[in-house]
Amino acid sequence: MKYIEVQVTTTTEASDAIYNILSEAGAAGVVIEDPNDFILMNTDEKSWDYVEQELIDSLGTDVKVKGYFPNEEYSDEKLKDIQSRVNQLDEFGLDKGAGIITTKDVYDEDWANAWKQYYKPVKAGEKIVIKPTWEEYQAQPGDLVIEMDPGMAFGTGTHETTIMCIKLLEKYVTPDSVVFDVGSGSGILGISAVKLGAKHVECVDIDNVACKVAKENAVHNNVVEKLDVKCGNLLDVVKEKADVIVANIIADIIIGFTPDAWKAINLGGIFISSGIIKDRKDEVLTKISCSGFEVLEVLEMGEWCAIAAERKDNA
Repeated sequence: MKYIEVQVTTTTEASDAIYNILSEAGAAGVVIEDPNDFILMNTDEKSWDYVEQELIDSLGTDVKVKGYFPNEEYSDEKLKDIQSRVNQLDEFGLDKGAGIITTKDVYDEDWANAWKQYYKPVKAGEKIVIKPTWEEYQAQPGDLVIEMDPGMAFGTGTHETTIMCIKLLEKYVTPDSVVFDVGSGSGILGISAVKLGAKHVECVDIDNVACKVAKENAVHNNVVEKLDVKCGNLLDVVKEKADVIVANIIADIIIGFTPDAWKAINLGGIFISSGIIKDRKDEVLTKISCSGFEVLEVLEMGEWCAIAAERKDNA
């Protein structure tokens, strides 16, 4: 099948926002190629495999976000709309970098597998190991191994924002926890929560492709009895309350979403938010505190931070 690849050259800071732009424009799949992710894998002492340096060098220094549109659903008008939305990112305080958009024709077999050469096993926390389904890995005592095939959904487990979320889930998930993974992508955080002993997990994503991939990964990891995947906008499709909410999205969405998270979480529950560029940290911390949460800790990796906060009895 023929696709049109729409590539946006940008920065780490704006990459998640551009991912959302391409997804909302109707991309069948989106891939983020961030050289910083692969450099992290090669320098992190908890990574057991390494990306070959020549592969990293071939990526250059720019972040590239690539969306793949079925040929029949692509148009010049859609491309103009994407360019307009990318240009507007500066108005929201995000550095879009070059913001250059290029296109080319590709076929599904060309792009669905090419990125796999960069994806290696990673120990994301003290217990959780993220292993691609096509890689070999010998589990060590205490390892909780998650086999992932992200397919066309973002979320391989190597991104700093994902790693920080997993570290915080390891700390705050208990056997009694009901967990909501909001903006779940490939389902990696929801599956991690089940592996850590959560009683029940709801994975929510607005993207149909992400929901499909999350369901497949849940089956592959034998967690379907404790994990549900729902397609919808943020918390609109969940009805019960959570003990832990994890949202690895972007700062603007977290800021707007925080009051709803407070309503959807039990007293004493933990709200974990990530996908926050360091320059927006104080802004997000202020919103979280003003919404009735007490900030417990802030983690930082690379250009990103993650926040864990506890719901108090008033807002």
